[in-house]
Amino acid sequence: MATTQTEHLVAAMTYPAMRPSPPLGLGQALLGTEEEELLLQVIRSKRLFRYSYDLPPEEQGEMTATLEREFREMMGTKFALGVTSGTAALEVALGALGIGPGDEVILPAWSWISCFTSVVRLGARPVLAEIDETFCLASGEITRLCTPRTKAVMVIHYQGVGADMDPLMKEARAAGISVLEDCAESTGALYKGRRLGSIGDMGIYSFQFQKTMTSGEGGLIVTSDPRLYERAVRFHDLGSVRAHHLTFIDPTEPEFCGGQYRMNEMTAAVAVAQRRKVDDLRSHCRSLRDRIMDQIQDLSGLAFRRIPDPEGDSGFEIYFFLENELLAQRFTKLLKEHNVNCTKMTGTYCHYARSYCQNRQAHTAAASPFREFSDWPAPGYRQEDFPRTEDLVNRFVTLTIGVRYREADADYIADVVRAVHHELNL
Repeated sequence: MATTQTEHLVAAMTYPAMRPSPPLGLGQALLGTEEEELLLQVIRSKRLFRYSYDLPPEEQGEMTATLEREFREMMGTKFALGVTSGTAALEVALGALGIGPGDEVILPAWSWISCFTSVVRLGARPVLAEIDETFCLASGEITRLCTPRTKAVMVIHYQGVGADMDPLMKEARAAGISVLEDCAESTGALYKGRRLGSIGDMGIYSFQFQKTMTSGEGGLIVTSDPRLYERAVRFHDLGSVRAHHLTFIDPTEPEFCGGQYRMNEMTAAVAVAQRRKVDDLRSHCRSLRDRIMDQIQDLSGLAFRRIPDPEGDSGFEIYFFLENELLAQRFTKLLKEHNVNCTKMTGTYCHYARSYCQNRQAHTAAASPFREFSDWPAPGYRQEDFPRTEDLVNRFVTLTIGVRYREADADYIADVVRAVHHELNL
C-alpha cells in the first residue's frame, strides 16, 4: 500500500533507511525460457541463415520473418526489415533514402555516436542542431538549418520519449526533405497514438543489450514506402532482392552495390521473444515512474523534462533540471550515496565535444565530408554554437527505472529525492 503524501513530507526531513540498489536493466533483465525455447527451435532446425534455398520463399527464415511480421503489425507499417544492429539500420535507411556525398543530414547535437558516424559513412555531412526540454530535436531547427544540400533530418526519440513530431514533420515537409526516425532507445513508445518510427518516411530500432528489447545486437527498419523498402533490402544484402522479399514487392529499382547487414535466425529468435514483452515492460516502468512523480513533482527548483505525449512514453527514466551544473552534480552525488541509480542508461554525447567530430576524419581523408573547411572546428561544430544544448545537458539529473524495480523501490527513490531536496535547501 502506498504511503500517503503527508507521510512522505515527514519522511523527507530525514533520509529513509538505506536500501540496496535495485537491479538495472530493461529487456536483458527479462531474458528467460521464452528466448531459450525459440533459440532451441532454430538450433534443432539447423537453419541459422534466413535464406534457405531448399525451401519455398514463404517458408524461409521463420524467425526473421516472424519478427518482421510482428513489427509491421505492432508499428502499423507495411514493411519491416531485420538487420545486424541499430547502427546498421541507420546506414541502411540512409542508403535507402539516397543519402550520399554532397548531401546534408540534420540531427541533434546531443545523440549517440552512430547518428553522426552513419551519415559520415555514407559520405554525407551531419549538420548539428539544438535540442530543447524534450531532450530531442528542437522545433525550428529544421527550418533554420536547411540548405539546398539538405536531404534528410534524423529525429532521435531520446530515451523512451518521442520528439514533438507534429511541428517537426510540418517543417520537414515544407522543406521537402525526408524524415528518418531513430527509435533505438524508444521501441514501443508512441506519439499521439502512433508508434514511434511509423510517422516519418523510415524508422529504425536497436536491439543492443541495453535497449528496451535486446538480442545482444541487432536492429530493424520500418517503412510504408515500397520503393524505400526495396532499396533497404538491396542495400542490406549486396544489392539483391531475394525471393522472400519478392512476396512483398515488385522491384522497380536497378541493382546497385550494397553491403551485408543480414540478420540471422538466432538473433531473430531472441528478438521475437523480447518483442512480445515490450508493452508489459513499458507498462511496468510507466506505473513506477508515475508513482515516483506523484511524490516529487511538487518540489520547488525541479523543472521536469517536457514529454510531448505524456501517454506515449516508455517511462524508464525521469529527468529534471536544476538551476545550475554544480547543483545538479551535488544532487546526483547524494542520490548515489543513498543507493539511488541515477546514471543514464545509454551513452549519449554532444558530438562537437567528441574526437570523431573534432578530428573530422573518415576512414580515409578523401572521404571526410568536412575536408573543404580550411579552419576547424568550423561554425556549427563548436561548443559555443549550441548554447541551448549546453545549458540543458549540464544541469540535469536522471532517475533510472529498471523493469525489475518494485513499488517499494519507487517509494524509496521518492523519499531520497525529497530528503536530498531538503538537504540542499531548494
